Amino acid sequence: MAKSRRKRTPKTVLKLPDLEQSKSAVLNSLTSASSKRSYEHAIREFIEWYCSEPRLAFNRTVVTRYRIALEQHPYAAATINLRLAAIRRLAYEASDCGLLSPDLAAGIRRVKGVRRFGVRVGNWLTAEEGKKLLSTESRDSLRSCRNRALLALLIGCGLRRAEVTTLRFEDFQLREGHWVIADLRRKRRNATSGASSVSVMRSTITLVWNQIRHHDRRLRDCNC
Repeated sequence: MAKSRRKRTPKTVLKLPDLEQSKSAVLNSLTSASSKRSYEHAIREFIEWYCSEPRLAFNRTVVTRYRIALEQHPYAAATINLRLAAIRRLAYEASDCGLLSPDLAAGIRRVKGVRRFGVRVGNWLTAEEGKKLLSTESRDSLRSCRNRALLALLIGCGLRRAEVTTLRFEDFQLREGHWVIADLRRKRRNATSGASSVSVMRSTITLVWNQIRHHDRRLRDCNC
């Protein structure tokens, strides 16, 4: 009779090899390069803090202590919440690998983030400033029309730079009488395309089509 496999007993105190294994599992589950960089930085700083005090149990109390330590630094609420999200993901992967008790992982996932107060600050463009930025690109050449279309998508649809560079024609869909950009970066996030953005995209596509027709006409003339 074959010997039964010994079942791995979940731990309460994770050592550095266990944390590194869980960290690798977290990073391998992410598809976005930006998310990988953010989560890797957040988990690395947590591991340094966690290992600086020996024999700490990886539980809800410890993660709450770490949140308090983060609040003592001049970090924004969004930054602290991002790091807490990375730690919750770390606990989930550690539990999934059998390194951490599911009860402890569930307690860590219940740690609340920091509340956001006020409004976001920064350099926000007004409608007139957005129009002025679009007017810097003329419609004389194909490159200018391309730049104008990119600016229209960035301003009018609120897209990220990485999302604009990966757009395809099939991403533009007409839904209930409105043009939308569906499934951005394959993350099931949609963006509504405004009338100005649609107008700029139509003019760009028209120019590209005219350029192709003109090029084909020149090729036919040369072949004759």
